[in-house]
Amino acid sequence: MRANGKSYKEELRKYLDVVTSFSNSPIYKNTLESSFESLNDWSVHFTLDEVKAWFRRKQLECDMKIYEIPLNEVEGWKTEDATGNIVHKSNDFFVVRGLRVRTKSREVELGWDQPILEQIGYDGGLLGIIRKRFSGIPHYLCEAKMEPGNYGKVQISPTLQATFANIRKSHGGRKPHFLEIFESENKYFEVLFDSWLAEDGGRLHLKRNRGILKEVPEEFLLEMPSDNFIWLSLYQIKNLLLEDAWINPHVRGILAHV
Repeated sequence: MRANGKSYKEELRKYLDVVTSFSNSPIYKNTLESSFESLNDWSVHFTLDEVKAWFRRKQLECDMKIYEIPLNEVEGWKTEDATGNIVHKSNDFFVVRGLRVRTKSREVELGWDQPILEQIGYDGGLLGIIRKRFSGIPHYLCEAKMEPGNYGKVQISPTLQATFANIRKSHGGRKPHFLEIFESENKYFEVLFDSWLAEDGGRLHLKRNRGILKEVPEEFLLEMPSDNFIWLSLYQIKNLLLEDAWINPHVRGILAHV
């Protein structure tokens, strides 16, 4: 059974009446409502079973074929003679370079050598989730996104997931969907979270991404580019974390603070 706005508002009011006295945190103003959202599936769009069926269908529909090839055959990439670094012909995206690490505080006694990925310009990427109310109930716009390195090829990802090289169209393609929402300074788009998020320092050199959670007004119309995009409740997102690698780490990172 799907929720309705009236029951959501009534139950939220009761919840806030009980728990408000226990909260004294200025960190995130929506903490109490977010905890309430997580208690029940308030989605007005899909049941959790319908979301799972949608995602399994997206996995089956994925037509991405991935082949392992020698590095020296990768089109558009080259090895620099002077450094041995692997770079893209556009001088954008990232570079694979070598590191020599010296330390006595890790499991390797003296240190180690390793390759590492370094973002050009250290400017990372932009990760954004759009939050929008339907009948007063918050929903989060996510995408079933194909990436060649994904476990299972398809994962549930933020509304926007792009490096700044992608945003600059260094790949020669189109700009990412919904970029204008996150670049907009429209005061009616409320920024609920905006912070630089650290990435895995074991394989990414000085890598960070800017994570944004932005709420658009309930009356604001958003056109879906395809049915790869879906409105999920917070309860559904947290439940899907129990599945095997369905939710990607960027969704986790943006919503971790709630």
